[in-house]
Amino acid sequence: MEAAQLELENVTKRFGGVAAVDGVTFSVAKGEILGIIGPNGAGKTTLLNCISGVYRLDGGDIRWQGASISGLAPHKVARLGVGRTFQVVKPFGSMTVRENAAIGSLFGSEQARLAPKAAFKQADSVLELVGLRSKADLPVSALTVPDRKRLEVARAVATRPKLLLLDEVMAGLNHVEIDEALDMVRAVHKTGVTVVLIEHVMRVIVGLCQRAVVLNLGRVLADGEPEVVLRDERVVEAYLGERYAKRLKD
Repeated sequence: MEAAQLELENVTKRFGGVAAVDGVTFSVAKGEILGIIGPNGAGKTTLLNCISGVYRLDGGDIRWQGASISGLAPHKVARLGVGRTFQVVKPFGSMTVRENAAIGSLFGSEQARLAPKAAFKQADSVLELVGLRSKADLPVSALTVPDRKRLEVARAVATRPKLLLLDEVMAGLNHVEIDEALDMVRAVHKTGVTVVLIEHVMRVIVGLCQRAVVLNLGRVLADGEPEVVLRDERVVEAYLGERYAKRLKD
């Protein structure tokens, strides 16, 4: 791993006086796979919204490759090379799978935006990467939930990001589908993309991430190697529960 690509310093976001994200500080190295975990309401998605420009900060700063991006609009953050998926997938229902993926190539980062013909060629490559090439010409309505999640990733990857933010892309998947999704994320990472992902499936965090940041009540509770973090008594008490702790001991 190289020097810090993304830096968060005392990042704070409030809603009606309540701090959903409260003084969060950590950095992400170029080439890293970082997992963000924590209980519901911990501020995980809000934090990604802050990084991607959906929310303006109430305090602190976010730096991308050394320069502050705090206050930038989402499309400007995307054009710097920050890709993003969302918990609730919202593909363009009137388009095919291929056309959806091509949207990312047409409206991606400053260096990535392509003419229509090149955009569709790029879309085909991305769909191959995420395992959807054989379904390129299908309408979105024909896709299963796992495939829609793959398409959400494909559309983000088509922007050719340097950093990809993934918000629970494995939620609701069965064991086989999770294994397939793990392979997909690894394939994307191998292309040189830094990955920050929110996930509740602990085998994903342990099997994929090099580091884990635990949020609780909007604050960083723990930060370190997944195996160490998941044995932290504070993390067990606030998030994992005694049943998980017992499995670790067995």
